[in-house]
Amino acid sequence: MEEPDFGSMEITVVGLGLIGGSFAMALNKLKPKRIWAVDVNSSVLEQVEKTGVISKGFTEASIPLQSSDIVVICIYPELAVQFVKDNLAYFKNGALITDTAGLKEQVVQEISSVLREDLSFVGGHPLAGKESSGFAYASEEIFRGANYLITPIDGTKNESLRLVERLILGLGCRQPIRMEPHKHDEIIALTSQLPHVIAAALMNSSGSEDTGSFVGGSFRDATRVARMNAELWSELLLENKDNILEQIDVFTENVRLIRTAIAEKDQNSLKEMLENAGRGREKF
Repeated sequence: MEEPDFGSMEITVVGLGLIGGSFAMALNKLKPKRIWAVDVNSSVLEQVEKTGVISKGFTEASIPLQSSDIVVICIYPELAVQFVKDNLAYFKNGALITDTAGLKEQVVQEISSVLREDLSFVGGHPLAGKESSGFAYASEEIFRGANYLITPIDGTKNESLRLVERLILGLGCRQPIRMEPHKHDEIIALTSQLPHVIAAALMNSSGSEDTGSFVGGSFRDATRVARMNAELWSELLLENKDNILEQIDVFTENVRLIRTAIAEKDQNSLKEMLENAGRGREKF
């Protein structure tokens, strides 16, 4: 495939939070003709404009969308769907739309169902981020060496898919990984959402205010992601309800087995479960 000429393209980033801000920063490595940004917060747009990361920011999407070859939507899943619906008439003819939401099946399904025939949509999810949110914590470095999941469906144009993959590699990501949207949501329930649930439950079980005096590395590591964006994560968990409930049930059963072994002083069973976990971690 011929390399895409990003230098002739205009790209719009929707949402200048942690991921959107980092995306805008990393896009500069591709030297596109223009990098536009859309955000509801005019003060953030003004701040980012001053850094030179973007060409110009807008609180209304209609102007930049009309000239943008690629649109990267970096906002909450439900808002991403609504953004496309609300601005469908403004997208440039033949534009490529992609997103960064942590859920894919519903987002891909809803956006694809309303998309104009001349437009393309490729769902995406960078496996990158930080505990803190907002543009103040944005950095192009969060993509360096990260995997990036993309979720094509039947009807996804090959040229659009390859363009997204070249864009991803240009950000500094290790590799784009293709998977079906429903499979993405099943896997992410275990690898991302369950750890956030466990971290929240562990912090909420920490007991007295004096706990901090006794905290070591294991507690810090286990609760690192508890400092999450509660609004975003509550949406992610509720929208992926069936998958995350299944993973919580499996986890709860494993905790029950460990509890039973401790209660019954069954050292052999307890040792076997701990060793099995250790072997699994080594393989990982």
